[in-house]
Amino acid sequence: MRHIFWAGDSTVACNKFGTYPQTGIAQAFDRYTKMDVAICNHAVNGRSTKSFIDESRLAAIYNDITKGDYLFIQFGHNDEKINDPKRYTDPHGEFIVNLGKFVNVARNKGTYPVFITSVERRLFDENGNLKPSEHTEYVMGMKEAGIQFNVPVVDLFTMSRNFLEKTGDEASKKYYMNLKPGEVSWAIEGKKDNSHLRYEGALLYAGMIAKGLTELGEPYSTLIADSEYLKETYDIEING
Repeated sequence: MRHIFWAGDSTVACNKFGTYPQTGIAQAFDRYTKMDVAICNHAVNGRSTKSFIDESRLAAIYNDITKGDYLFIQFGHNDEKINDPKRYTDPHGEFIVNLGKFVNVARNKGTYPVFITSVERRLFDENGNLKPSEHTEYVMGMKEAGIQFNVPVVDLFTMSRNFLEKTGDEASKKYYMNLKPGEVSWAIEGKKDNSHLRYEGALLYAGMIAKGLTELGEPYSTLIADSEYLKETYDIEING
C-alpha cells in the first residue's frame, strides 16, 4: 500500500457531520487514485506553514511516513494572516523556509514531496469579474520554493482561477459554501463562505490536482487511475 500524507489547511481538511456539506479537497481525492493508494490527511483548519510546524504536526507526519510514500504540501490561505503573528509568514521569506522544512521531512524519510498552490477564492465584483487574488505572492513563493528545493509544483491556483473566470459568479456558487438561506446554521446567520468547498467543489479541484500529477509523469502519475480519461475531461473543464 502506498500512502499520500497531506499537510494543509481547511480547504484540504477532512470534515465531519457538523460541518456538512463542507468538504476538503483531500477528502475527495481518493476518487481519483488507484486502489493501492491510501490518503493520510493531516490538514487542519486555520493552519499556516508556521502554526502547523509549531504545533508539532509536521513531526507527527515524520513519525509515520515511510519510504516510497508521498507528502503533499498545500498552504497559503493562513500564511496571509498578517495581523496574526502565530500564523503569518512573509511569502518570499519565512514561507519558503518553512516549505523547506516539509521537504526535509520527505527527503529524510525517502518519500516524494509535492507542492500544491492554494485553491482560489470565489470572489467576484459587482460587474461579475473575478477580483484580483490575495494568494498571488504565496503562489509565487511556492513556485520559488519548488525551484530552490527541486520539488514539483501542481498549480491548483491557476487552474481554479481559470475555471472561476470561465464559469462566472452565479454558476460557480454550487462548488463553494456560498449557502442558500435555511440550508444550515451558517446560512441562517447570513454568512457567505467563498473559500471553503462543497463536495462538488472538492471533487472538481481534486480532479485538477490529479490531472496535474499525471502531467508530472512517474512516479506521481502512477498514483492516478484512468489518467488519460482524466486529462481529456479536465482539459475540457478548465479550458472550455
